[in-house]
Amino acid sequence: MKVNESAENYLETILVLSQKRPVVRSVDIAEELGFKKSSVSVAMKNLREKNHITVTREGYIYLTESGKEIADMIYERHQLLSSWLVSLGVDESIAVEDACRMEHILSQESYDAIKHYIKTHTSR
Repeated sequence: MKVNESAENYLETILVLSQKRPVVRSVDIAEELGFKKSSVSVAMKNLREKNHITVTREGYIYLTESGKEIADMIYERHQLLSSWLVSLGVDESIAVEDACRMEHILSQESYDAIKHYIKTHTSR
């Protein structure tokens, strides 16, 4: 279920937006990411072809089971890594930016080790 970083970012954005609003449209994603609507439309077509999203006639975008699984994984990584960096003293805006890059390149093994370390060393 390997997808590229761009696809992971789009899926994560759809997840986050769907938690804030009743429906998600391409224009919402474009606004959130600061991208052109045409770029988002191409990405949505690719995600739809890979069965990671469905799009209704009205243009509402929903994550499929596989899309939600990827989005949840990336979002969890983002949350954990950014909060960990902040706890280490990194400025929040830098931590969020760095976590966004790190969440895509870390192997599952490295991520699991970091997660285990954080859980065992911060739960007092």
